[in-house]
Amino acid sequence: MQNWSPEQIAGWLKKRYPNDERMRISHEAIYRTLFIQARGVLKKELQKHLRTRRKMRHSKASTTKGQTRGQIVDAVSISERPAEVEDRAVPGHWEGDLISGSKNSHIATLVERHSRFVMLVKVDGKDTETVVAALVKQICKLPIELRKSLTWDRGTELAKHKDFTIATGVKVYFCDPKSPWQRGSNENTNGLLRQYFPDGTDLSVHSQSDLNKVARELNVRPRKTLGFETPADKLSAGVAMTD
Repeated sequence: MQNWSPEQIAGWLKKRYPNDERMRISHEAIYRTLFIQARGVLKKELQKHLRTRRKMRHSKASTTKGQTRGQIVDAVSISERPAEVEDRAVPGHWEGDLISGSKNSHIATLVERHSRFVMLVKVDGKDTETVVAALVKQICKLPIELRKSLTWDRGTELAKHKDFTIATGVKVYFCDPKSPWQRGSNENTNGLLRQYFPDGTDLSVHSQSDLNKVARELNVRPRKTLGFETPADKLSAGVAMTD
């Protein structure tokens, strides 16, 4: 046994069989299979081969005890998300969240999974009506081929997800509670954004124009994870390929 991680296995398969879709699997699908076979807890012989040695891939909050799913009516779980979202091969699938500041101020952050392209959205409150309206306005500026899905955490700011989907055509999937790794691209971007919007500052002072400027700066920055392409170039190339 070579002690490869699920991510290494998925990456190697994609490189080894570039033209055979049957030989593709995402690392998250591997993790999910392991946990299903082990009834949610990795058996010792499986656990010892994972990098972190964690017994659980997801948080205890995402088990049946104490789950908060009831707060969002008809929430569709991330486990039902199509495979094309997981492998990042097709543009148009987004991850989203809110970052928070002082005085109950917030900014909605959106990251496109294929390219890591960032959009920042000014919101005047955290209530679901305000957040959904702001997201609808932003998403509707995108070409239709970039409106496929949105993965969000369990925050009730997207409780009116059905209204969002009706207005945009974008399907919404919700992460397991307290599982930020399921929105890895978005979480990483939120970390980068603290350079521009430090913790404890009032985010309401930033206009949408200010947010667009920050997003542009991130989108023209070469990224190691993209082979040092920029998110803007990666997204443009992805859209051209699907035309």
